[in-house]
Amino acid sequence: MNNARSWLLADQPASPLQARMGRFYTSWLALSANPLALIGLAIVVLLLLSALLAPWIAPRDAVYVQNLDGRLQPPSLLHWFGTDELGRDLFARVVHGSRITLMIVALVAIIVGPLGLIIGMVAGYVGGWTDRILMRLTDIFLAFPRLVLALAFVAALRPGIESAILAIAITSWPPYARLARAETLMIRRSDFIAAAIAQGASAPRIIRRYVMPLCMPSVVIRLTLDMAGIILTAAGLGFLGLGAQPPSPEWGAMVAAGRGYVLDQWWVSTIPGIAILLVSLGFNLLGDGLRDALDPRQS
Repeated sequence: MNNARSWLLADQPASPLQARMGRFYTSWLALSANPLALIGLAIVVLLLLSALLAPWIAPRDAVYVQNLDGRLQPPSLLHWFGTDELGRDLFARVVHGSRITLMIVALVAIIVGPLGLIIGMVAGYVGGWTDRILMRLTDIFLAFPRLVLALAFVAALRPGIESAILAIAITSWPPYARLARAETLMIRRSDFIAAAIAQGASAPRIIRRYVMPLCMPSVVIRLTLDMAGIILTAAGLGFLGLGAQPPSPEWGAMVAAGRGYVLDQWWVSTIPGIAILLVSLGFNLLGDGLRDALDPRQS
């Protein structure tokens, strides 16, 4: 164990692999020293496990099958979170709803991260008219509130989970482009960039090999911090009936379905609302911890 620790913390790594593993290990040490970040990590891991193990944790029949004789039952040993207005088990619906939440987060991240990163790096490195055009396009998207713009896109398409994911992705990339551009403007003045240019490296190679790895940590941190906003936007679209459509167990739609019973049968809306709150809090805490662990300027 001591030999592995010494190998990871070596002052002079013998290979690129050792250097990368050493950076990962030091980042993990910094993250693990933050108890709030560990709580956020635990919540995110719990979300992942719930999504992956949903068929074994909760029976799928309880998600969709209606049982009007058992409607609006309070939490009990038989139904841990109670039942909804159609007699469906809320625990099963919340667990299976974590799959929809995780799918939205993952697909939006896959679209938004690379798109914002590429636009920002190209604008920052090339400069000139390319920079002006890309940044004015970014400003147009930033001029509108994200939820309002997402509502407009969903209304122009059709209500559904695919439209919600596309709308959230289209409205979420501008901050990442701004961040990547700012990082690129600082990086391109570095001596190692000048040395690469002197050796004849092309602009695409410099961006791919030198600029992108240095911009990635900031984009990942920002993406983790924005996960809460993505989840809340998706829940807002679901609440308004523009996201996942019934009978899908989407948390925002579940809150909307139970708002007529909130005074007497509080659990119908409150429990999926608590799920949204906990997952959003988990991503925020984890993002704060990653920012402290990965940003060298925090040391």
